[in-house]
This record gives sequence, C-alpha cells and structure tokens, in this order.
Amino acid sequence: MMILLKQKQEILLMYLREERSQREIARETGVDRKTIRKYIRAYEQKLSELKKTNGSLDRGELIRELVEVPKYRVNNRKKRVMTEEIEQRIQDYLRENAEKRRQGVRKQQKKPMDIFEALKSEGFSVSYSTVLRTIRQLEKKAKEAYIKGTYTPGDICEFDWGEVKIKIGGNLRIFQMAVFTSAYGNYRMAYLFTKQKTECFQEAHTLFFQEVGGVYRTMVYDNMRVAVKRFVGPSEKEPTEGLLKLSMYYQFGFRFCNTRRGNEKGHVERSVEVIRRKAFAFKDAFESLEEANALFVSSLRRFESESPAEPRQSKRRNLFGSGTAFSSTSP
Repeated sequence: MMILLKQKQEILLMYLREERSQREIARETGVDRKTIRKYIRAYEQKLSELKKTNGSLDRGELIRELVEVPKYRVNNRKKRVMTEEIEQRIQDYLRENAEKRRQGVRKQQKKPMDIFEALKSEGFSVSYSTVLRTIRQLEKKAKEAYIKGTYTPGDICEFDWGEVKIKIGGNLRIFQMAVFTSAYGNYRMAYLFTKQKTECFQEAHTLFFQEVGGVYRTMVYDNMRVAVKRFVGPSEKEPTEGLLKLSMYYQFGFRFCNTRRGNEKGHVERSVEVIRRKAFAFKDAFESLEEANALFVSSLRRFESESPAEPRQSKRRNLFGSGTAFSSTSP
C-alpha cells in the first residue's frame, strides 16, 4: 500500500511542480499512462470542486484524495505483487549486469525483458511493468551521488526542532522551536510550541509558508518522529501521514537525511543555536507563550533585516517563481 501511495505522490508532484507531461512521467516511472491520467484527473476534479465553492468545500476532502491509497477493480484478475524476495532477485540480476560491464561484456547484459522472463522461469508471479518499474527505481537509487551543494532561490529549505528554556509566569519551562532555514540565502524563521506533535509540525509549516509568501520545492528533514513513520530498510524511510498531507497539500517534495548525518542539513543545524541566542539572550521571562512567540518572531524578522551578509528580507519575496500556497487554512 505504501508503495502505491508513494507512487501516486511522486506522479502528482512531477505533474504539478515540475510540469512534466504524462508521457514523460510514464517513461521515467514505468507506470502506465492510463494510471497516471487517472491520478491527475482525480486531483484536478477535487481541486475544481474546491474552487467552484470558493473554499466552502472541506479542504480535507482534497487532502484525502491526495493521500488515499489508489483503489483498483480486480474482478478475477490474478493478484501480482512485488515481494522482497522478487526485489532481491532483481538486485542480483542488476549486480550481475554491473559485473559484466566491469569485465567488458556490456552487450551480454540482461535487459528488463530478460530479467522478467528469468523471474517467470523461477516461478515468480509478477508483471513486466512491475519489474520494469522496480528496475528503474533501483537504478535511479544507485546513481545517486553526494557532491558539494549548489542552490537556487526557492529550491531547498531545511527543518529541525530545537529546545529552549524560558520562564512563563515565573516558571521555568522547556519549549520546542520549529526552525526553518533556506539553503539559498540562509533565511531563518522559527516558532515556539509546547510539544513536537504532528499538529504543531503542520501549523509551523503553514505559518512559515505564509511568512515567506510561497512554498519551497523541497523540504529536508532528519529522522524526527513527526516526519518518519518507520524505517523500511537501511536507507529507506516511510513518511508519516502528517508529512504526506503537508507535501501534497502544498505541493512540495521532501527528502530525509541519512542517520547520524547532521551535515546533510547543516544550515538548520547551525540556525537552531543562532536563533536561540539572538531571540532569548536578552529576555527570557514572559507572562504567556503568546507573548514569547510574538517577541520571538519579531526578533527574528529584525535580525534577518539587519544582517550585513545579505538583504534577505527584500530578496525572499522573489524566491518562489513556481511555488504556490493555500493561504490561511492549516491542513
């Protein structure tokens, strides 16, 4: 189910954010164009209903359509699934191909159809389209490399939680800072919450997107509980429903850092310490959380506008050429 849900999300983001054609999406993902057309039409129908009612339609309906696992009429069709055993055999064949390339016998590699036929001969029940899609996903993952990052406006924003101790009504309490930092320009913003709950996670994103007037193409997270539901493998993580709702509602992509690799979101790692010091080094006692949050946000705005490194306040209004955001309603 999660594979189908991730597939649906990937297709809609490619169509909505990257403006890819259905033919391009089918070629890259290996998904049948009829399935792709079905996803897109369902989304556009829900969005059209929302616009016709001038927002009176429950936006939760649109969210549910986006994060709902696709349903299929199976009738008497034989069930075909991609099991871990089948995926392992495909990986074996791909490693065999890699070894042949190293030995200089590239022309004797197995093509996707050859792998499909080999799996059938071994007694596995799986369709060719499923095999092809799995091969493309595995090869795409294998091609990933890590190089020094270069960023463009509106491209990447990192998120992290941090703790701060302040006095509310004379009592010392611990609060959670939801911290955002753009990779380009290093623009910072943060909000205070009582806990690291899904509702706080979603509200923080809504407030931030309203603050900057747009939505970044990619959000980066570590292995926080509100973002990662569970680990599927050594490097694969299953996103939470709360993150999926945010991603599809605001149309941004996301990725997770590898375990114990804080450098992969180094911008926000440094921002947590900087923000905590700039906001509360001179005043750390308040009558209410609302008062603390108001000072917190105003201090950050002042700090960003006065920073000599870069005029971020004027620049940030031009960061989001292709980004869109629903204004005031939190998902």
